[in-house]
Amino acid sequence: MTDDKVITKADFEDLVRQHQRSLKSFLYRFITAKHEAEDITQETLIKAFQKFDTFQGKSSFKTWLFAIGANLAKDHLRSKKRWTVNAQDNCKSLIGSTQNLAAELRHINTSSEYGKYDIEEHIDFCFTCISKSLVIEQQLALMLADIYDFKVVEIGEILNVTTGVVKHLLHDARTTMENIFEHRCALISKRGVCHQCSELNGLSNTKVETQRKIAKLELVKASHSEYKRTLFKMRTEIVKSIDPLNSKGMDLHDFLLQITHRANG
Repeated sequence: MTDDKVITKADFEDLVRQHQRSLKSFLYRFITAKHEAEDITQETLIKAFQKFDTFQGKSSFKTWLFAIGANLAKDHLRSKKRWTVNAQDNCKSLIGSTQNLAAELRHINTSSEYGKYDIEEHIDFCFTCISKSLVIEQQLALMLADIYDFKVVEIGEILNVTTGVVKHLLHDARTTMENIFEHRCALISKRGVCHQCSELNGLSNTKVETQRKIAKLELVKASHSEYKRTLFKMRTEIVKSIDPLNSKGMDLHDFLLQITHRANG
């Protein structure tokens, strides 16, 4: 912004309107608690408005806005521990051993307009859960690059690190995620220990219908012939196509996130 540019509320609102939806979904995926993500989103917008006269246009407004949000979210999560790789298993065990939670899961699935199970949405949910096992800077770099399409230099500005550090964070994050999915995801590998997609799909569908839906996924079709890096890229494309706060299964997956938090302390 030039010194003689008069910053108006309308200027700010127009810029926010373009990016608020992606900012909110980013913070939700990062924090994995809807009300907390909403609070951080509002805090981000308030802080951005208060500091808008300092925005000089050296980076895009989106990069500047996400930098504020990412830093607030990091501060919010600083005292919370990372999830383990088997965090979803702990969620499943808690629901299975707690009658009222199992009943609530069934009620959401059968009664909520947004409680329907969709296998691609669950791939998004799974990606979010697994990414929370990463070092927090790796998680941020991965989400910003592979889900929200920020360039390496922009991620460096958001995280306040060099491009070399960003490349290192991305390499380590992708390698870790690829290896976890290869060994856990039954969609990808016969050795995979996690069958949540089939089990949750069974809430609404027969076993035959479940297998038919799974077999139609391009990710599954490619699983026997593609390298894990390619499979990971296909997975991120699925995740990018989904808004976790505006999907037919958002209530179901938000409930699962709440129980995953509870099951993992």
